[in-house]
Amino acid sequence: MPRYWLFKSEPNSYSIDHLRSDGRTHWNGVRNFQARNLLRDEIKKGDLVFFYHSNAEPPGVAGVAEVVREAYPDPSAREPDSPYFDPKDSEENPRWYVVDIAFSEKFTSFIPLPVLKETPGLEKMVVTTRSRLSVQPVSAEEFDIVSTMGRERS
Repeated sequence: MPRYWLFKSEPNSYSIDHLRSDGRTHWNGVRNFQARNLLRDEIKKGDLVFFYHSNAEPPGVAGVAEVVREAYPDPSAREPDSPYFDPKDSEENPRWYVVDIAFSEKFTSFIPLPVLKETPGLEKMVVTTRSRLSVQPVSAEEFDIVSTMGRERS
């Protein structure tokens, strides 16, 4: 049984359209321990992910991806030229992890955060409660509600 997640990305850095073009990517650069723990310990192959455009006007859910590879050490943490370099990370003791995701769909209707906040059934959705966490759990009910909204014609 898949679980459901929401991953945040700034669309000017990496958007749902980038993922659609690439087909697949590793979700790197997570530097929050709570989000890292979810990537490392909870997120499994076959789980579904809302692709959320953050730091946008407005922010919101743009589509869906699928986890196609479970957690492995983030190689960017050991690349000195990477913005995600961490001198405390090592091959023997990795601090940061990535998962690989593949494009599933871009929603017909982008769902802005204000709409998520006013939609019945989404009151407890983590993204609607001011959480800044870049990797968040989503319940099956929330996933169904948002997916239905995203597939509606605007």
